[in-house]
Amino acid sequence: MANLRFLTAGESHGKALAGIIDGIPSGFSLSADDIDRDLKRRQGGYGRGGRMKIETDHGEIISGVRWGKTLGSPIAIQIINKDWDNWQQGMSESETDELSIPPVIKPRPGHADLAGAVKYNTKDIRNILERSSARETAMRVALGAIAKKILSEFGITIGSYVCRIGSARYNKPVPSLEKELLTLFSLAEKSPVRCPDSIATGKMVACINRAIRNNHSLGGLFVVFATGLPMGLGSHVQWDRKLDGQLAQAIMSIQAIKGVEIGSGFAMASRPGSEVMDEIYYRKSSDPEVMPFFRRTNHAGGIEGGMTNGMPLTLTAAMKPIPTLRKPLASVDIITKRALSAAYERSDVCAVAAAAVVGEAMLALTIVNAFFDKFGGDSKREIVSNYKSYKARIRRY
Repeated sequence: MANLRFLTAGESHGKALAGIIDGIPSGFSLSADDIDRDLKRRQGGYGRGGRMKIETDHGEIISGVRWGKTLGSPIAIQIINKDWDNWQQGMSESETDELSIPPVIKPRPGHADLAGAVKYNTKDIRNILERSSARETAMRVALGAIAKKILSEFGITIGSYVCRIGSARYNKPVPSLEKELLTLFSLAEKSPVRCPDSIATGKMVACINRAIRNNHSLGGLFVVFATGLPMGLGSHVQWDRKLDGQLAQAIMSIQAIKGVEIGSGFAMASRPGSEVMDEIYYRKSSDPEVMPFFRRTNHAGGIEGGMTNGMPLTLTAAMKPIPTLRKPLASVDIITKRALSAAYERSDVCAVAAAAVVGEAMLALTIVNAFFDKFGGDSKREIVSNYKSYKARIRRY
């Protein structure tokens, strides 16, 4: 990322998760409550595993904030793992605790286990699975909450909803209008699977119940969106400055995500251009918040030529079923090379609802970076001034 940088650290059953985000200007309001709100949302969702009954995630702000305002220096966050109490020897940094628990030697199909063990030359797959675990996304959500809080001060809202779990679907197309997206988001927040439709919610819950009975896991689809975006975030001039490319990488980096489409995405490939290009209109308004150029459709998902076009930004992501199964698939002992069944680690049956919240975080972090790139400054006051000036120029264009 050009202006904003962030890193996460920590293992699933280690002492804590740690994160640092650099490039946040001074003067923005931030509290632990802003972070904890999204951490709680990530822990919800029907079909989650036993780990969520142990943890009550709290993002402790260690640096970069004083008296409720960002300082402009790096912000560091810590999330203590309560399950560490049960793993103090098994995940100890001390050499004296080596071999206190047996090594994991049965790689799970669909996980990072085998490729990671070979790459990092280890005979204990726990060295791989602890870091590749989706537990890491708790810190992404914490850092993403910071980005969401900043964007909200400019009228930008990030949200999501689930549109498929297993064979159960919410079939309505992604709305083009901001108001409709925000309504779906509000309804999704009341659903145990974060689906905005009560009938589809019931079908999704039933799918998860069948998966539990049959020792299966389920994936699905979720929509993540941003409203209130100005025209011109991102750029067409170089491949790595294209916002859609950055967003695809950000969403695909989430554990278990195997596909991303922007706007109507794959459906556009089978339809003529006259049906899927979003026609351009112009209006005059005395309202400074109303931009003159607008569209009545949004097949492009709010991005054209690698840049936002003023319409809501919409993405749909595909999550594969979780690869840890109570009914294990065939695998190979990495020591003896004998055929056997894969290892089982405590896991979720379905985490699509949680993945959607992670998707919000990655979208927010990508958008706030593009926002700072466009309107950058060292303080909130400077960025607000730049933003207002740009919006005024668009109205005069």
